[in-house]
Amino acid sequence: MRVLEDLGFYCIDNLPVALAPDAVRLAAHHQPPAERVALGIDPRERLFFPEWPQTFELLEREGFVPEILFLDAADGVLARRYSESRRPHPLAETGLGITDSIRRERIALAEMRERATRIIDTTATTVHELREIITAAVMHQGDSDGLEIALVSFGYKYGIPVGLDLMFDVRFVPNPFFVNELRALDGTDERVQAYVMSHEEARRFIADIGALLDFLLPLYRREGKSYLTIGLGCTGGRHRSPALIRELNKRLAQSGFGTTIRDHDLARS
Repeated sequence: MRVLEDLGFYCIDNLPVALAPDAVRLAAHHQPPAERVALGIDPRERLFFPEWPQTFELLEREGFVPEILFLDAADGVLARRYSESRRPHPLAETGLGITDSIRRERIALAEMRERATRIIDTTATTVHELREIITAAVMHQGDSDGLEIALVSFGYKYGIPVGLDLMFDVRFVPNPFFVNELRALDGTDERVQAYVMSHEEARRFIADIGALLDFLLPLYRREGKSYLTIGLGCTGGRHRSPALIRELNKRLAQSGFGTTIRDHDLARS
C-alpha cells in the first residue's frame, strides 16, 4: 500500500469491501478526480468480505476496472512471519494453530486468487525487491502488448515457487555442480551457460519449449491474460535453471516477446 501511495494512488487499507463502490465513486467525482484507487482487502474484514465478488461485479457495471494484485507466500514462511511479528492470525480461533489458520485463509481467498490479475510470490523477496515488483507491475500497465512474461528459475529442494503458470523440470540436463571448475559459479556466468548449452538435450529443450511458447503466447494474449509466469526448476536453483532461463529469454526475444527474469533461489545456494 505504501508503494502504491508513492505511485500516486488514493489508498485505503482494510476497507469493508461493501464500501468499495462508495470509495471509488467518491474518488472519481473529486476535483481533480483520483484516477487510480488502491484498496487493501483481506479476511481481517470478516463481516462483509464474502461479498467481494458481487462488489466487483457492481464496479464493473459502473464502468470501473478492478484489478487484483494477490500477494502470496509459502505456508512455512507465513507461519514464521506471524511468529516474528507476535501477532495472531486474523482467522485464528480458540485452539486453532497457525497452520490451520493459514489453511482457512487459503480457502477463503481461493476465488480471489483465481481471479487475480497478477499473483506476486513474496516467499523469497525482501521488502526492497517487493517494491520493485509492484512498481513494475503497476507502471507497465498499458505500456505492453497485453501480456507480461516472467521467467523464474528455482530449486526443487526449496519447494516450488507460488504463482507459476507453466513449470518445467530441467534436472535431466547434466549438472555443472559436478564439474570442479564450475561448482563455485552459478547460471548467470557465461562459463556455466556454455557448459549447459553444450549438451544436445539442453539445446533441444530450448528449441522445443520455444516452439511451444510461440504457439501458446498469442493464444494467452487473445484470451486477455495479462501476466504469465514460467518456471524452470533444477535441484538447487543455482546452475542449470538460471542458465536455461537466460537461454529461453533469448529465444523468446527472437520471437518478439519481452520478459523479465527472476532467480528465486540463487541467493540461497
